[in-house]
Amino acid sequence: MEIAARIDRTKYDVFRWRYELSIPKKSALTLGMAALTGLLAQARIPLPWTPIPITGQTFAVLLAGVLLGKRWGGIGMAIFAGLGFAGLPWFSGWESGLGATSGYIIGFIPAALFLGYFTDKYIRSRSFFSMLGLMLFANFILIYVPGLLWLWLWLKVVAGTSPTFIALMGMAVTPYIAGDIIKAVAAATIARGITPKSAYNGEVDKGKWANWRIP
Repeated sequence: MEIAARIDRTKYDVFRWRYELSIPKKSALTLGMAALTGLLAQARIPLPWTPIPITGQTFAVLLAGVLLGKRWGGIGMAIFAGLGFAGLPWFSGWESGLGATSGYIIGFIPAALFLGYFTDKYIRSRSFFSMLGLMLFANFILIYVPGLLWLWLWLKVVAGTSPTFIALMGMAVTPYIAGDIIKAVAAATIARGITPKSAYNGEVDKGKWANWRIP
């Protein structure tokens, strides 16, 4: 019991410390998260029928908001996207600039902002099932929608083709569903384990969560 209480206190202290960090220290952590995203982008499996490889970078995106909080998670992904578009070769395959995957990369920003907002705002969001639902929404809506739209435009302008909706789904969605669900489950498990179940910055449901069972 004492060990569990100590662990809970440590999680609270870490997130409170994260919330109260100075701007330069938050900026350093944010740059580190962008670099981690770039590193995980190199864990890739190319697929012969699509320019979109399977990568590990979305795992970092799903955790960016949890670890950095609202605003800074999104800023970290904006740094990743902005520097990569500007020429820093840390996109998948050590590439940079605009390409077929640019829409997904743009989607990383609202996804991290969304998850960071809920993590900092609601204690209840830090349960496994709440976080899993939020992460699946962020992944399949906030990342996939701009990814699909951009890929369709890229294929039309660069490749000179206009794929049907079914073909586009086969290139940009269907092959990745199982892997993305696994990454979301893993990220939600980590988020559930590391986030405190007490308020560290005036959450709106402070004082209510004690009567909930948070699995």
